[in-house]
Amino acid sequence: MATASTTAHTSTPPSTPDGAAMSHRQIMEALSGLLLGLFVAILSSTIVSNALPRILADIGGGQSAYTWVVTASLLAVTATTPIWGKLSDLFSKKLLIQLALVIYVLGSVVAGFSTGPGMLIGCRLVQGVGAGGLSALTQVIMAAMISPRERGRYSGYLGATFAVATVGGPLVGGVIVDSALGWRWCFYVGVPFAVIALVVLQKTLHLPVVRRKVTIDWAGAFFITAAVSLLMIWVSLAGQNYAWMSWQSFVMVPAAVLLGCVFLYVESRAEQPIVPLRLFRNKTITLTSLASLFVGVAMFAGTVFLSQYFQLARGRTPTMSGIMTIPLIGGLFVASTATGQIITRTGRWKAFLVAGGLLLTAGSATLGLIRYDTPYWEVAVYMALLGLGVGMMMQNLVLAVQNQVSTADLGAASSLVTFFRSLGGAVGVSALGAVLGNRVTHFVTDGLAALHVKAAAGDSGGIPDVATLPAPVRGVVESAYGHGIGDVFLYAAPFALLSFLLVVFVKEVALRTRSGLQQAAPGTATAKE
Repeated sequence: MATASTTAHTSTPPSTPDGAAMSHRQIMEALSGLLLGLFVAILSSTIVSNALPRILADIGGGQSAYTWVVTASLLAVTATTPIWGKLSDLFSKKLLIQLALVIYVLGSVVAGFSTGPGMLIGCRLVQGVGAGGLSALTQVIMAAMISPRERGRYSGYLGATFAVATVGGPLVGGVIVDSALGWRWCFYVGVPFAVIALVVLQKTLHLPVVRRKVTIDWAGAFFITAAVSLLMIWVSLAGQNYAWMSWQSFVMVPAAVLLGCVFLYVESRAEQPIVPLRLFRNKTITLTSLASLFVGVAMFAGTVFLSQYFQLARGRTPTMSGIMTIPLIGGLFVASTATGQIITRTGRWKAFLVAGGLLLTAGSATLGLIRYDTPYWEVAVYMALLGLGVGMMMQNLVLAVQNQVSTADLGAASSLVTFFRSLGGAVGVSALGAVLGNRVTHFVTDGLAALHVKAAAGDSGGIPDVATLPAPVRGVVESAYGHGIGDVFLYAAPFALLSFLLVVFVKEVALRTRSGLQQAAPGTATAKE
């Protein structure tokens, strides 16, 4: 091609049509904007997680609202991740990730004006649409630029960004909530970072623009969203608004299954399906996708319910709650960065998936033992185990899938893993949140009865402000949340065990040494962004 002679010059965009390998400097320049955008999304999310008890105490809402504020974003991520992934196979990846960042920021800004839980949940849906794009497209763009063999090294940077934003979010959020600024500034603080990310992406990310016929599978997008939404509504409301064995369940569950079957039928007939079903003929893709589903349950249980544990069971401030979760994030940081470097040097990755599954199971099971008065050092060890397990599995499951597919399917295949992880997290948080609500109500009722206090005096159905409760009642509420959250992790542990059993059967395939762009060359690239 005519442009081939320019590719040797270091000042030209690294992703030239002839597929020349990118230097470390070129990759890091391109990754800078990607990682900053991902940092903004994670920071905004984790800031909110630690502030939620205070937010809902201000605008109203109980455990159901708490769960839905979290799961609304996860639902949108789950429903839109496959769409973003497919769009990345058809449109400009750079334009798409910038659009995802803008959507996320707009949702965050409007969320800062929320006057009730309904408005906040709606804004979280918008945030989730943008977050789905950021999480899926970051993986896709990395796969296009970096070979599977080298990707472990750079996935470590991705894991480090995730860890820093995850630990920084609760700390920043706690400081903001405890300061004169108030909780609304939790939604505004990420805006300057987002603007910087947009500028950096524009200057540093250069990928070929592929011109080809575009067909969007809107029917598939509708049916997958409808199926997942109905399933989540049923899971979050059953046991609270109606019994598990009720007419509502007998209507909603079959309807969700029917919508799922229609989705599979639509995908089998679509010209450009959102989820190419042929990918599941590959055993590795099937096993890793299912493993991601169960990893999502354990992973999001840790990030969502531990903030409640420290604030409601141990009476800590939002700031201290963020500090006390550092062992979880430290484990994730160490595991993701160290395993990435080792995989790049050795090319071996399955052992880390298996070890991660064991640690994830151990962390979830041991966290099931916590109570409101468990010594902190024990809780810290359990959190570190969970973090190590997540760090070893999260990025390496994506790596295993990307190593199995052609360039044309990188977007769809990469988004599959994120889709199933988000689906597991969304359904898991909904179900476990319902379990927590029921267990806390049960323990509070029994505890107050033992004190000969009416239940209404200690529990109005909302998220309590523990600091304002009289001493005997406060002890009952703290004990109820400590025991209830421990039970949540016990329920999550079997799902972590399933993820371990699945990855045991994954066949290790040598990592390829050519990036997605190199595999595609000479391709159909006609312009650069």
